[in-house]
Amino acid sequence: MKRLFERVMPQRHPPIFLIVASLIFVVALQAVHLPAAILLGCMCGAILLAVGEAKVNIPRPLFLAAQSIVGCLIARSLQPAIVFEIIKDWPLFLVVVFSVIATSGTLGWLLMRSQVLPGTTAVWGLAPGAATAMVLMADAYGADTRLVAFMQYLRVLLVTVVASAVTRLWVTAPAASIAAAPWFPPVAWSALAATLLVALLGAAAARRYRIPSGALVVPMMVGVVLQGCGVLTIELPPALLAVSYAVIGWSIGLRFTRPILAHAARALPRVLASIVALITICIGFAALLTRFAGIDPLTAYLATSPGGADSVAIIAASSPVDVPFVMAMQIARFFTVLLIGPRFSRFIAKRYQARLP
Repeated sequence: MKRLFERVMPQRHPPIFLIVASLIFVVALQAVHLPAAILLGCMCGAILLAVGEAKVNIPRPLFLAAQSIVGCLIARSLQPAIVFEIIKDWPLFLVVVFSVIATSGTLGWLLMRSQVLPGTTAVWGLAPGAATAMVLMADAYGADTRLVAFMQYLRVLLVTVVASAVTRLWVTAPAASIAAAPWFPPVAWSALAATLLVALLGAAAARRYRIPSGALVVPMMVGVVLQGCGVLTIELPPALLAVSYAVIGWSIGLRFTRPILAHAARALPRVLASIVALITICIGFAALLTRFAGIDPLTAYLATSPGGADSVAIIAASSPVDVPFVMAMQIARFFTVLLIGPRFSRFIAKRYQARLP
């Protein structure tokens, strides 16, 4: 097998083969309309080269810069309409958000007990936040990024497939089509320069003061504050986001090895079972929202669906649902996981250690 990889992808030109392999996967994933196709495609292309033992390295500063762009992207999603929606029904949001987080944490703890995955990897792998952010956070807090990525993107895939199927079965009328966004739309250059300044200074400060996952969190928090005060308009052209997704995908994928892939394959049945259980329990929460809060069933289902927010946003935008409520629930849960995730994973890890003989 190793000789086959060396013949097909000689190590003297690995960057070229990384780009070509990534493009093939990206085109294939976009053909089936899978969210995060660029990130996943680049990660798959990098895994292919890593397993073939091709030598490619993504510079650490470039990886941190890509994280900071994603942080600004998350900050841009927290618009005033979403904030007002959360404030208006905060008790309902509080109950639902913490119910979903507690469920994912319990399932992660069960995977830890059965030693399916090492350390807190299972907890981070099932964390119902934005998949890319959860992988980056897990890396900063000592979990195995490769296995967390494997769980997170498998969860995103299953949730997307189930949510799309439910929506198509529920909605009898054809869904409204969404025009594809242009790759190079008009750019507000002053806003872009300000956004890049926030991203790069935030990443530099995080690295200087060794803040865990700071390259993601610091620009995100600064962006939220400046945007909320009306000082900053976050401008992120699609091409810039695509490059950032590619860098993150390559950085994660190149860390894979054959033993890690073999471990993931062995863990797949129980990981799948835990993801299906999480989706099923969230459907139960949606039923409770419909029964006791008067939310229509499809809106409740999409609001409680365990990520990712980007794929749910696409589905909700083409469906007859309360889109602000759906996105407010998704964003509220994401920010809650982002804030309490590290402490939550450490708490579960300590509980697990205390039960060991």
